[in-house]
Amino acid sequence: MKGTNRADIKVGARVKVVQKQDQRTGNLTEGIVQNILTKSGTYPHGIKVRLEGGIVGRVKEIT
Repeated sequence: MKGTNRADIKVGARVKVVQKQDQRTGNLTEGIVQNILTKSGTYPHGIKVRLEGGIVGRVKEIT
């Protein structure tokens, strides 16, 4: 499932995100959502979240 819809992402969900420095390479980081940072309902490049451990990125895939 893609990560462009805020309603699909829940705190505690396992997701794959792309961090800012990895946007060119597309390297994904997997983790568990600690909190959701994007306020709008949808965002075309992925909803921004903070993972447990402090990593911030945009959701590309919900696992």
